[in-house]
Amino acid sequence: MILIALGSNLFSDAYGSPQDICVAAIKALEKRGVSIIARSRWFRTAPVPLSDQPWFVNGIIAVETLLPPGELLGLLHEVEAEFGRTRKVRNEARILDLDLIAYNNTVMNGNDGPILPHPRMQERAFVLLPLADIDSQWRHPVTGAAIADLIAALPTDQRAEPD
Repeated sequence: MILIALGSNLFSDAYGSPQDICVAAIKALEKRGVSIIARSRWFRTAPVPLSDQPWFVNGIIAVETLLPPGELLGLLHEVEAEFGRTRKVRNEARILDLDLIAYNNTVMNGNDGPILPHPRMQERAFVLLPLADIDSQWRHPVTGAAIADLIAALPTDQRAEPD
């Protein structure tokens, strides 16, 4: 299963609320030939690390595409830029964040493309809780850990609630 995380915590004059932005991003991916096969509920999540910036709207989509991992990640960055995303400071508020979380069971170290699975996914409630919505039996491709065990091991400062 190819998994993409979506998130937003800023309002956009062009797209609306953070949830509207995420929905529009899904449509933008579909227009570019990415097939959506499943979508999680939306979650309201505290920023990581915890800060005074607005809470996020986050979700996960499972997709099908013929694009290899590096090209898919490039497409995600193109869509982010189209929506007005600029990358200045790590963990800053953002209009749109699209992350390639997993590409089937592919494991990549970043030498010839993205790091897969996403290197911090197991530390993020905003990834794991929506992922459990899509596939409650999912296992981490490297560690083999079950999604339920990954969720149980989340840091206590992670705050996420279904929207």
